[in-house]
Amino acid sequence: MIQSGYNARRGPILTMTPNHRQLIWRRRLVILGAVLALALASGLVGSLRQTVPVPPPATNPFSYFPSQ
Repeated sequence: MIQSGYNARRGPILTMTPNHRQLIWRRRLVILGAVLALALASGLVGSLRQTVPVPPPATNPFSYFPSQ
C-alpha cells in the first residue's frame, strides 16, 4: 500500500486561531492586568516613601522670617 505524502497523521498539529471576541477578551485582560500592576507598584512606592514628618525649625529673635 502506498501512503500519501500529505498524510493527516504526520507533521505539526494545526491549532485554531482565536476569533475576534477572544482577542478582545485577551486585550481587556492585558489592560486590566497592567492597571492592577501599576496600582500595586505605585502603592508599594508610596508605602516605602512614608517618612516621619520633620517638625519645622523653631524661630528665634534673630530670624528674619517667622518660618525660618
